[in-house]
Amino acid sequence: MTTLEDQASAPPRFVRADGPAKVTGSGRYVADLSLTGMLFAKFRYSGVAHARIRKIDVTAAKAIPGVFAVLTAGDVPDVRYSPVIPDRTLFAKDVVRFEGEILAAVAANSPAVAQAAVDAIVFEYDELPIVADLEAAMADDSPLVHEDWASYAVTGDTPRDRNVATFSSLSKGDVDAGMAEAHTIVKSRYVADGSHAAPIEPRGVLAQWEGDKVTIWTSSQVPFDARNGVCETLQLPSNRVRIIVPHLGGGFGGKCGFHFEAHIAALARATKRPVKLVFSREEEFLVPDRRRESMIIDLTTGLRADGSIVARRGWIAVENGAYTADAAFFAQLAAMHVAGPYKIDNVHIDSHLVYTNHQPSGSVRAPTAPQGCWACESHTDELAAAIGMDPVEFRKKNGIHTGATGVVGQVYDEIGLQQCIDAAVEQIDHAAALGEDEAIGLAVGWWPSFPGPSGAYVRLDSDGAGQIVTGAQECGTGAVMTLRQLAADQLGMDPEDFEIIYQDTAVAPYDTGATGSQTLLNNGRAVVDAAEQIAEQLRQHAADHMEAAVADIVLADGHAHVAGSPSKNVSIAELAEIAGGGELLIGKGSGKPPDYPEIPGMNCVGDQGVAAWAAPQFSCHAVKVRLDRDTGVVRVLDVACAHDSGTIINPIAAYGQVEGGVLMGIGQALTEGTHYGEDGKQRNGGLLEYKLQTFADAPRITTKFIQIPTADAGPRGAKGLAEAPNVPTAAAISNAIAKLVGRPVRQLPMTAERVWNALQEETP
Repeated sequence: MTTLEDQASAPPRFVRADGPAKVTGSGRYVADLSLTGMLFAKFRYSGVAHARIRKIDVTAAKAIPGVFAVLTAGDVPDVRYSPVIPDRTLFAKDVVRFEGEILAAVAANSPAVAQAAVDAIVFEYDELPIVADLEAAMADDSPLVHEDWASYAVTGDTPRDRNVATFSSLSKGDVDAGMAEAHTIVKSRYVADGSHAAPIEPRGVLAQWEGDKVTIWTSSQVPFDARNGVCETLQLPSNRVRIIVPHLGGGFGGKCGFHFEAHIAALARATKRPVKLVFSREEEFLVPDRRRESMIIDLTTGLRADGSIVARRGWIAVENGAYTADAAFFAQLAAMHVAGPYKIDNVHIDSHLVYTNHQPSGSVRAPTAPQGCWACESHTDELAAAIGMDPVEFRKKNGIHTGATGVVGQVYDEIGLQQCIDAAVEQIDHAAALGEDEAIGLAVGWWPSFPGPSGAYVRLDSDGAGQIVTGAQECGTGAVMTLRQLAADQLGMDPEDFEIIYQDTAVAPYDTGATGSQTLLNNGRAVVDAAEQIAEQLRQHAADHMEAAVADIVLADGHAHVAGSPSKNVSIAELAEIAGGGELLIGKGSGKPPDYPEIPGMNCVGDQGVAAWAAPQFSCHAVKVRLDRDTGVVRVLDVACAHDSGTIINPIAAYGQVEGGVLMGIGQALTEGTHYGEDGKQRNGGLLEYKLQTFADAPRITTKFIQIPTADAGPRGAKGLAEAPNVPTAAAISNAIAKLVGRPVRQLPMTAERVWNALQEETP
């Protein structure tokens, strides 16, 4: 095990291939693209949260000069889509279920004309009851968001009932018996508001048909998923749909999944012209089906007299919103985070994914994890206080470790949670004197890895230059850029020797996309496999050229060397030229994903496949905060982070991911929350009202990586990293605030108003 002590010890290995274009402004995003004869798209939205459609009249819109097409549900195939629970259509049919639902799409010769046509569309409806409260939505007498929910053809183990889109339970041992054994029992409730990914680049889509094939440029984190969505909803074979992603201006999970590509492709087909859509900032907040889910979490935990956890019972409601998107597994994922990385013999957690008439939830950086961790870790501090134990000591005693058995019966191989706790405490200087109204809070978190299929090609040209062709998607994390480093290390070359071709489904092999922190984990294995095939060819050519044994050939420093004879070498460029005379140096890899661990005896209802965690990541964050008691304003001063993410391949990128995740976590903790009115509409759908953290809010952040090469993970034992830093940050801040206020603030975000109100409560 090794530890990277600080950022200064980890200089950048190479310049990112996409860096110069991005920092100079020469890189092109979807909004920058233009094609000859291009038209502009706008959508007509419902503007109401729940209503039965009586009439959509597009006659006036079509009559406006400059309007080329107006499409509604009757103009596209009648297909219900979404993974696991196909519960929506491209355009609203019969019923609208949230304010951003699309009724019609317009293509016109200018954005202004397209907007005029949208405004001319007549929408008549009968209002239906708005379902907004999660607990009320689960009642037997609640109005239904989907009256025909029972007819949806779901896949897998998906228990559901009325407004409960999916249900999952985790069970181990006997909770009632465990509670009877407990010396101390603590009950808590926590409520988390929904929030947004809020990438700086709004979504954009540009579509153009050539014959019966369509090319779509889109700001998507998952181009193959986007292609599959177009194929499904427009009833097209995959060889007729090409997805290209230019530079992507952030995503944070909000640009995962299939969104609006089919709408624009349908407009382009109808008009026989290229059509482009670019969202306004307001649309970016109100329309996409990837918003962080609100949650209600009830926890009851029993402790033995020695402070060990004997039993935990949990109840969770996770907001699904109007449609399921990719949230079908969120109920089970939330249960895992509420259980936490602890040794608990007796567990029962019921978790519900609940339909409402709000914007659909979906993958936003570590879905359900910041909220689940916030509840779990706030509760953990309450547990420690209930028996008079130091919170750090309590976590060390109850946290899982190498060889320990977790909440679903999984036995963990070598892991670094205990070391992460020690490293975070050391960095924050836990014993140091604090200023007035300052406090330190600490929290631990975990996040799964997601092994999956992925592919890559690697080749060397006759001049020795390398090329990587990958289906992986670069959303700003630098994970795709790190593939150059992996290929170079296998071939004894420099990362700068490699060009990357990526983000084009017509060129590259399949990859899941930039989701779940899986790019390096999965595509990294594929690139290493492909590069090793070339390395074998190079060693054979070098052995023939220098009359040596293949086993004695070493690839390093741009040359093939004969072991033990440093002067006997040949450049890789020369070998590539030799091979180019009759044999191309090409490798292809698929990086077979490791199997998920078995957990015999687990009792899980509604299993969506995320109870057993392959190569889990662990983290501990400690924060120092200052409270202004007159206003309730909390300022984060220092954040100390410690992460077990396996072997760190690209340190600079890894540090950047931690720092970005911390800033997002601070926003989750203190300022970022979606507000709805009684009419089911968002009240803060814009950057003036939705308070993101800025550079001025950034605290001092220090990071240590506990490097444990992980078997059955990514190349060299690497695990994912992008989501993990977002998981424990809000929880650590919460525990610091609780020390100053005298009680937890039980609603997330912990805004100044909520903190101030907590200060006014009488001390229990």
